Amino acid sequence: MREATSRPWRSPRPWPPTSASSSAASGSKQYVSMKLPSLPQGLAANAARGAGRLSQRLGRGGGTTLPGLVLTRLRPEATAEMARSVPDGVIMLSGTNGKTTTARLVRAALDASGARVVANTAGSNLERGVATALLNADGAEVALFEVDEAALPGLIAQTKPRVVTLMNLFRDQLDRYGELEHLVDGWRDAVDEVDSATTVIYNADDPAVAEIAARHPNTLSYGIEDPRVGRDRLPHAADTTECRRCGASLHYEMVTIAHLGRWSCSRCGLVRPQPDVGATRVELHGLDGQRLAIDTPKGPIELSLRLPGMHNSYNALAATATSVALDLGPEAIGPALAKREAAFGRAERTQIGPVRVTTLLAKNPAGANENIRTMLLEDHPLHLLVLLNDRTADGQDVSWIWDVDYELLMDSGRLASLTVGGDRGYDMALRFRYAGLDPERLSVVPTVSAALDAALGACGAGGDLYVLPTYTALLEFQAVLAERGLVPAFWEDR
Repeated sequence: MREATSRPWRSPRPWPPTSASSSAASGSKQYVSMKLPSLPQGLAANAARGAGRLSQRLGRGGGTTLPGLVLTRLRPEATAEMARSVPDGVIMLSGTNGKTTTARLVRAALDASGARVVANTAGSNLERGVATALLNADGAEVALFEVDEAALPGLIAQTKPRVVTLMNLFRDQLDRYGELEHLVDGWRDAVDEVDSATTVIYNADDPAVAEIAARHPNTLSYGIEDPRVGRDRLPHAADTTECRRCGASLHYEMVTIAHLGRWSCSRCGLVRPQPDVGATRVELHGLDGQRLAIDTPKGPIELSLRLPGMHNSYNALAATATSVALDLGPEAIGPALAKREAAFGRAERTQIGPVRVTTLLAKNPAGANENIRTMLLEDHPLHLLVLLNDRTADGQDVSWIWDVDYELLMDSGRLASLTVGGDRGYDMALRFRYAGLDPERLSVVPTVSAALDAALGACGAGGDLYVLPTYTALLEFQAVLAERGLVPAFWEDR
């Protein structure tokens, strides 16, 4: 018998539904070892672990990705096999923005409940990262994975998750993903195939995500209900403006971020669902965090969150809804989420001499615009370091920077200094020139280390520096900080 009162996150029956374990059949709880029993499986696992140890010894990384890559090359079915051995199932979160932060918030709630969790917190969000985590998951009771939005359909098919959280879909890495429709179609097909027992958590404020989830019989939705934080029109960078069902233009009663908000279609009657988990009050306090009042099916939650910006309001709602689906109550969710600090590079703060440095990952228009809105809530001059790369993990098409509202910074009169760098630093300089920046106030320093020094120098004897990097630029930036002894290596869970 599972201890539902003391261990609420436990699956009410063996997971996945299609394969009952011998321990469940006998009524006793056993922790299944992740050591793969047969010779081919064992050889593949040993080779993968050896590759990880070698990677660490050679200083090539933390061994959080290579083992899974080796394992899945040697035994393609390994991920599915290992996922079946996690007694209380797999929880999977995906979306263009926010999945890392949301996974950390859910992890905090599970940790507080006493669950033994395996997660890909420090590794890749592709199959190789999931496989690496499972490879080292002896004794884990539940698995929690943040998953790349393009990799989600394949990993759903392999791991048969107990909970899938669909957060948002924004335009990102067009050269890799193609148009947003490609991802929408993949998610729709994946949701159509999941077991009816799987709970699909979804963002009701995203029209594309809501339409996908509506096809599943077992769902839990979330959204922002506070009209005070909304706008009355879509921004220039909105991605979804047409009804997914009939193609007519959507009407928005309220817009929160990009195309998220309270939407409806007057032609076919498709309308934003009333959220099961809703933020009835959102109080944003700049980069110091926010306060949320959240209604849930299990009761209200008053949450003081250390994470800034409305994008983190959505992350907190996604984490709350996921925790509710795992049968955690408000008394457990609120305190656990309140303690969690920023994830790597997501409003992370570092003191460098007299300057406080805040890192805000900016990899697409929706995320960059929300960072700008959050910075403008601060009441002091803004010193910026913007790092733009165009590598595979960033997307080689950097045209998205023309959809970012950098003009808001210019119009505010608050920009005290600007340093740009990275592989495409001159492209970013041109973008700010068109936004109206005087070139005399702009420094272009391509290398990350030198750009940081230039930006710190522009701050003078003190103040705040805001660093807005793309993903690979973030890794470079964090490597520079680690070399200077200011932060741990990026693969270490913080």
